[in-house]
Amino acid sequence: MRDVRLEKTWKEALKEEFAKPYWETLTENLRNQILTQKVYPPAKDIFKAFDLCPLDKVKVVIIGQDPYHGYHQANGLSFSVNKGIILPPSLQNIYKEIYNDLGIKPSSSGDLSRWAKQGVLMLNSVLTVLANKPASHSNMGWEQFTDAVIDVLNSNRKNIVYMLWGKYAGEKGLVIDKENNLVLTSAHPSPYSALNFFGNHHFSKCNKYLEENNIKPIDWS
Repeated sequence: MRDVRLEKTWKEALKEEFAKPYWETLTENLRNQILTQKVYPPAKDIFKAFDLCPLDKVKVVIIGQDPYHGYHQANGLSFSVNKGIILPPSLQNIYKEIYNDLGIKPSSSGDLSRWAKQGVLMLNSVLTVLANKPASHSNMGWEQFTDAVIDVLNSNRKNIVYMLWGKYAGEKGLVIDKENNLVLTSAHPSPYSALNFFGNHHFSKCNKYLEENNIKPIDWS
């Protein structure tokens, strides 16, 4: 992973990260684990969020924590699962809120690539995980990398909508420039906190803000 296979606009913007000691340590550890254990998502999908949503196309950022750790679930996009996989509870609740907020019938597919291609950066703070071991790649270096992603957006872009769900995402987003972007915070959509997630109207607020700034809104269907 020394020669990072990353979408070109992101690769250029983040090139300084790839020369830092933490990146070498992270990639070496990850390479060894991929060779000896089961790591999700597959290597080709680790940077899928960036591949589907170039830096200059980002309209919305949704921050998750780390990938799903079950078989064939994770596909490189936060809260998203591969086509044909049963919807995880958090994603079910996201769909419920979209229905209640916008009246859009929930999709049967949990693959959120359709959002990413419209400019929604589905960013997990940690980009990989060991099978059946949630948070197993926390504190391995990914957090520093994804902090740099947010810094790049802060420095190079404005009028982005950030959806920060739960305490972890809220803390990750403390550095965001609130004068030039819309920062929406609420409880996490997991079943443990969904009662305080429902009714946040983030999806309608997002599209209203985009339209006010002459940006095409997101089709959340």
